[in-house]
Amino acid sequence: METNQQRPKNYLVESILVTIFCCLPLGIVGIINASKVNSAFDQGNYDEANKASADAKKWTRIGFIAGIIFVVLYLIFIFAMGGMAMLSGGGY
Repeated sequence: METNQQRPKNYLVESILVTIFCCLPLGIVGIINASKVNSAFDQGNYDEANKASADAKKWTRIGFIAGIIFVVLYLIFIFAMGGMAMLSGGGY
């Protein structure tokens, strides 16, 4: 059966990278949605495949942004604690 529909991007690689490096829970949600894309497309459920692709993209981006925010806040905390240690005379 030939179709004019183009297979949507599944964002599996991106979701795995977000899971490993940024935010585990949100990356897993991205992986779950990414894994639905190809099977839904192969079954002819094009709307479901497009929705799963959009959801995988959304959760992958949210996970990436959450990871970046966490790293920035962590660095601010570390520099603030180091600054307080130096001001209190606890530095070497």
